[in-house]
Amino acid sequence: MKIQRIAIGLTVVNLLLLLFLLAQIHRTTAQDVVPVLRGRALEIVDGQGRVRAEILVHGPERVGGKLYPETVLFRMADQNRRPVVKFTAAENGSALGLFDDSQGRVQLNAESDTGNFVKVVNKDGREQVLKP
Repeated sequence: MKIQRIAIGLTVVNLLLLLFLLAQIHRTTAQDVVPVLRGRALEIVDGQGRVRAEILVHGPERVGGKLYPETVLFRMADQNRRPVVKFTAAENGSALGLFDDSQGRVQLNAESDTGNFVKVVNKDGREQVLKP
């Protein structure tokens, strides 16, 4: 008889605990839109996990003795991770590159150190440059 009372008591406690937990469940809804998304970089990946677009801040670096300033880079790539669109912005200006799969490209530069120009390169490597 004593074991039966303990079992009934535990059952009642379990039911009360279950009711309490069920009362805590809320519907899953989308949260409000966050007004600002902050981070050091943003990557967009495809279904296979390959990075297809990214926005990042590339720190200053020295290449071949030349110091390149800190640059904000927006790059979109094809499924093979080759850049198709590349946009950069730095303290010395900005540049936009549009690339195809055959090494052809269109490059627009507005930079204080290289000047302003538009360069078009075809798949054979022939290029034309337009400067003001």
